[in-house]
Amino acid sequence: MEKVWVKSYDPGVPATIDYPKVTLHQLLEQTADRFPNHTAIIFPGALGDTYRLSYKQLEQQVNRLANALINLGVKKGDRVVLLLPNCPQFVISYYAVLKVGGVVVGTNPLYSAREMEIQFNDCGAETIIVLSLFYRTVTELKERTKLKNVVVANIKEYLPPVSRFLFTLLREKKEGHRVNIAGAKGTHSFQDLLHHFSPEPPSVTVTPDDLAMFQYTGGTTGISKGAVALHRNVVANIYQMKAWANPVDFKEGVEVVMGVMPLFHVYGMVAVMHFSVLGGAAMVLLPRWDTLQVLKAINRYKPAFFPGVPTMYVAINNHPDAKKYNLRSIKSCTSGAAPLPLEVQQQFEKITGGKLAEGYGLSEAPVVVTANPQVGKRKAGSIGVPFPDVEVRIVDAETGEKEMPVGEVGELVIRGPQVMQGYWNRQEETKQVLRNGWLYTGDLAKMDEDGFFFIVDRKKEMIIAGGYNIYPREIEEVLYEHPKVKEAVAYGVPDAYRGETVKVAIVLKEGETATAEEIIEFCRERLARFKLPKIVEFRDSLPKSIIGKVLRRVLVEEEKAKQAGKQQEPG
Repeated sequence: MEKVWVKSYDPGVPATIDYPKVTLHQLLEQTADRFPNHTAIIFPGALGDTYRLSYKQLEQQVNRLANALINLGVKKGDRVVLLLPNCPQFVISYYAVLKVGGVVVGTNPLYSAREMEIQFNDCGAETIIVLSLFYRTVTELKERTKLKNVVVANIKEYLPPVSRFLFTLLREKKEGHRVNIAGAKGTHSFQDLLHHFSPEPPSVTVTPDDLAMFQYTGGTTGISKGAVALHRNVVANIYQMKAWANPVDFKEGVEVVMGVMPLFHVYGMVAVMHFSVLGGAAMVLLPRWDTLQVLKAINRYKPAFFPGVPTMYVAINNHPDAKKYNLRSIKSCTSGAAPLPLEVQQQFEKITGGKLAEGYGLSEAPVVVTANPQVGKRKAGSIGVPFPDVEVRIVDAETGEKEMPVGEVGELVIRGPQVMQGYWNRQEETKQVLRNGWLYTGDLAKMDEDGFFFIVDRKKEMIIAGGYNIYPREIEEVLYEHPKVKEAVAYGVPDAYRGETVKVAIVLKEGETATAEEIIEFCRERLARFKLPKIVEFRDSLPKSIIGKVLRRVLVEEEKAKQAGKQQEPG
């Protein structure tokens, strides 16, 4: 029987790679040795001033923090939470944890206290490195988790002098960055630790087969699961990305990478931070998305590589001042997390002169597994072709055993060196997705005659809004806590800007009344901001199957039909 999985690559990209047997922090050590004085981190201030950290300085600060963590009792295999936005402290902390044999758990600062508590308890972390802005939340969680060591960093520590002064004067107290940790048991200042410990590397043996990180992902059950990756899994994907970027002449020790994708998410972690370190590139770190600030940063720092999500490129395309800034330094961009509309791709490439290629990845294979070629044939709406050493095939969605012919829809399954080891402490969930060496993605797709893959739908009922993965069950569980709600269902509906947005359909208990604002406010106290429902519909009943299962797909189709009808209405 002819196999329908393919290994098809960009012109100039090898079909296979000889991966070095190194750890992630050894990549940093090698780069610091090769390019000691090259800028590793660019951290812009508010006034156009800049803080820069060289690779030699970065390596020394990583060693200092690693020695400090050992002094705090962190040992090989311990999980350490990073509750930080994009800032130098994140990069320093990440590699320091790895140097002591620890496991990095990157956490989204937008999570609610309830969501953090679940994650912290699941991974069993005893140490957290947190931005001062989120310190109060962590103090509330200490008694309900295993946390013992709290290392507090302040965003101003790496701001350039003038911006640091103005931040202290005008913003620090107002925004909640100023905290008093004096006398707090187990609590330490990030900068104090750096000052008191040696810049010499710690003597801890770490191998490519040791644990490197947990990337937490939700699921259709609403249970947050930690995808476990070894050093060699992540190293493989970094080298795959480097090979994919080679055809656009990505020069080692020279380039600049735009780092506005969150580093706490595996996409930014690999495509920005690790990719930059491997190539000796300077990463421009921006703590949050602000279109004007991104335009200014591109104009000033001349990044060549800009990983992002479609909403970012839409925002740049539509910004009224985009033409005032020189964006022509951009050579290559990967777009992930949501479908990339053709018109967005074409307009962005016209503005920048660079290549914007849609790709596909997931936390369980950190992070990219397919992408459109940088040169040669590309296809609109396609997630492209497999990376080197990645095998992809389409199987029937029911059993996952029958290979589907070219052009027919089935579940996308992958095999490659970056695939995770499984979910932390979740044996049954691991068995469901890892079968006979293949990772079952839960996404429905098809392959055309040229070996390009196209996502058709999600077997999992995940909502992707603005690049964030949102799982309906998480929202529904909160809605069911509302005393007036009888039944509730959450689902994604098309949104021109975010790709999808969250809508909820609610059946109230008999005799009760409620407003959309009341429901949203109730959720606001219990969910991260990006998960909040944007549309609330009250209904007398929900569509259900003969066995009583709510037919979420029916609601989605109803919404699409409504939107199509509005577009066809005259005037």
